[in-house]
Amino acid sequence: MGADFMKQNHAGVMGLGVYLPKNVMTAKEISEKTKGVWSEEAVIEKLGIVQKTMPADGDGAQQMGVYAAEAAIKDAGISADEIDVVLCITEEWKEYPLTTSANYIINEINATNAWGIDVQNRCCTCVAAIKIAKDILMADEGVGTVLIAGGYRNCDLVNYKDKELSFVYDLAAGGAAMILRKNLGKNLVLGSHIISDGSLVRAAGVEVGGTAVPVTNDNIEQHFMLKVMQPDIMKERLKEVSMENWMQCIDKAFEKSQIPKKIDYLAMLHFKRSAHEAFVAANGLEPHQSIYLENYGHLGQLDQILSLDLARKDGRVKDGDNIVMLAAGIGYTWAANVIKWGSI
Repeated sequence: MGADFMKQNHAGVMGLGVYLPKNVMTAKEISEKTKGVWSEEAVIEKLGIVQKTMPADGDGAQQMGVYAAEAAIKDAGISADEIDVVLCITEEWKEYPLTTSANYIINEINATNAWGIDVQNRCCTCVAAIKIAKDILMADEGVGTVLIAGGYRNCDLVNYKDKELSFVYDLAAGGAAMILRKNLGKNLVLGSHIISDGSLVRAAGVEVGGTAVPVTNDNIEQHFMLKVMQPDIMKERLKEVSMENWMQCIDKAFEKSQIPKKIDYLAMLHFKRSAHEAFVAANGLEPHQSIYLENYGHLGQLDQILSLDLARKDGRVKDGDNIVMLAAGIGYTWAANVIKWGSI
């Protein structure tokens, strides 16, 4: 990958931005929320949460996306009017439902030359948006710079008294952003692969608050709260296919990248500690080749950008490294991409 590749159009990561609220919830506080069903030790050791970021006043999902976008613009060393497209990965739970989060970012950062669109795929949204951004850059001669940005605070939707929801006790809050530029000459976004399994589409989500189950006086306490609606299907199906689908996503992403499979850093979502350790080991990696987000929690689709930003600042990513971003979102979708870090 050298001079010949430079003759081809490509997309490169120009800047990253992360916003983390000042508030946190500790493992002890999570334990107390569960009324002791989960001990503080179990929250730390099994769920893998030492603490997680929580929103303060003004930390709406849309606004945190703005903060992250501003940080990414500063990191890239550009002005907002250089952005042609904003792909917004802000979650659906936000300040005002049915308002357009991409356009909110465009207005707040003064990206006067950009058009925007909201992208939604739950915790897979970021990796999917990176693929979409690259495809737009390659297909549209009029697009040279794409901002991917969003905020997340689904921590508001967790019922800690629901034992079936322990896998989302880690939901946190924050913002993250990434800027891609055509023919940047460094930090190349290569191949990606996505797998969806529609049999799990209603295994988990928000049950009360849509047209199927409208809000009433009797169910108002469950309004927009997360729920495992098909626990048996979810547990059995995920156990059956998750590891295989993730491995296939990685293999296919490298195949599409047309480079040998070699992972130097794995930027993946937060989930329980044992699963993280097992997946790192299954890919032949050492623990330092992936950051476990035990001090941040699960920021949904923002985890991959947070992980990469932390690794970059910690010196875990160097020129020539192959970075794999790994994601999964309820619905259920699995995804992976490959980024070749450093100059070509």
